[in-house]
Amino acid sequence: MSSKIAVVIALLLPLSACALWNDFERPETEAPTAWKVDADKDAKAQWPDNQWWDSFKSPQLSKQIEQAVNENFDMKAAIARVQQADAQAQINGAALLPKLDGSGSAERNRSAGTKTTRPRLANAYNGNLTAAYELDFWGKNKAADESAQALADASRFAQETVRLTTLASVANTYFDILGTKERLKVARENLKNAETLMDTIRKRFKVGVATALDLAQQESVVATQRATIPPLEQRLQQLLDAQAILLATMPEKIELPDSDLKDITLPTVVSGLPSELLQRRPDVQNAEAQLASAHADIINARAAFFPSIQLTATGGYQSAALSQLFRPDSMLWSAASSLTQPIFEGGRLRGALDVKKARYDELLADYRKSVVSAFSDVEDALVGVKQTSAEEEVQQLAVKTARNAYGLTQQQLKGGIIDITTVLNTQRTLFSAEDALVQSRISHLQAMVSLYKALGGGWKVAAAQ
Repeated sequence: MSSKIAVVIALLLPLSACALWNDFERPETEAPTAWKVDADKDAKAQWPDNQWWDSFKSPQLSKQIEQAVNENFDMKAAIARVQQADAQAQINGAALLPKLDGSGSAERNRSAGTKTTRPRLANAYNGNLTAAYELDFWGKNKAADESAQALADASRFAQETVRLTTLASVANTYFDILGTKERLKVARENLKNAETLMDTIRKRFKVGVATALDLAQQESVVATQRATIPPLEQRLQQLLDAQAILLATMPEKIELPDSDLKDITLPTVVSGLPSELLQRRPDVQNAEAQLASAHADIINARAAFFPSIQLTATGGYQSAALSQLFRPDSMLWSAASSLTQPIFEGGRLRGALDVKKARYDELLADYRKSVVSAFSDVEDALVGVKQTSAEEEVQQLAVKTARNAYGLTQQQLKGGIIDITTVLNTQRTLFSAEDALVQSRISHLQAMVSLYKALGGGWKVAAAQ
């Protein structure tokens, strides 16, 4: 039998380099030559720094980011998934190496005696070493190993995606906390101003200078302004609780930041070249690694149609006395080979191959979608940065104009030049403009974070592998 299998092996050797195996190549995708909107067209193309959050120059934000990196639950779970994938890759890679097992035994037997003979004791010692190896002619085991390795890479890219998303959420929530705190401050100051004006109108009403309608209108303004405070207080607490989850700590340990939005520096982000994006976005890299794994799975499924050849060898010692166990005359050995060829399996192998091919087509579509989505995300983020910047500038001018108008109407009201209705209108305009300015500032900062995220942050492939 062994000689026949050896002949088969000799015939199969030239076929081992057949077209069954082909290396994975990244699918071709179209990339734009330039972004439609760029953050700074005159700046040199470059990517954000690895610690992109430091560009906002906020020590409290950097401290929270550091805590999230070390403690965030989602990031720890992602690290555990990487460890699982590495372990699975180690398991799959074991099939490429010989399997070696050792065994040993010792027996002692006593035979019953007779009237003429005494009972006899007999010892038997045995030590064996067994080796087994599957010849991977068709690359089945190699493909399984490469599939697992690609999935391990994919888990690393997924971990980096979780990291980028988490840190962006920490930054966005931090800016939202600062903004809500400032909106609350503005609302309370406006309430105080409205109450002061109401007291003035009440005094004028008592002396007959103002009407009951004037007083009622200002009381309505005060009530409306007072009603804006509880929702803002509630939102601020909800944001602090959300940040506690991101930082993996109890809500009561999250303190309100002592900094303000005006303390945050607006960085200049240069988006770099579109063609470089596919090497930076971890979600795109993850999709590519998943595709590479599916490619290897197809090769593995194809190899299942061909013969499987097993080689085994056993060697050891056997003797009746322990002192003679390792003598040359006690040595035993044997070698064998076997070949298994699928003949009829009811379409199971064909179905398995079709499943792998369909899975590859699915992941190919996912990969191409992730590429298009990556370019779209950057374009949207660039537009967001540009538009929120312009909006903030307009709101700053609106606040300046409204504040001047409100000051003038107050002076003219005291001089009796205008009626209370004009003051009320300028007051409402100022309140609305100040709140809108804070919100536009929050949107501008969060648009910057979205751009960092869309560009893959400061992530580098070498740092993840």
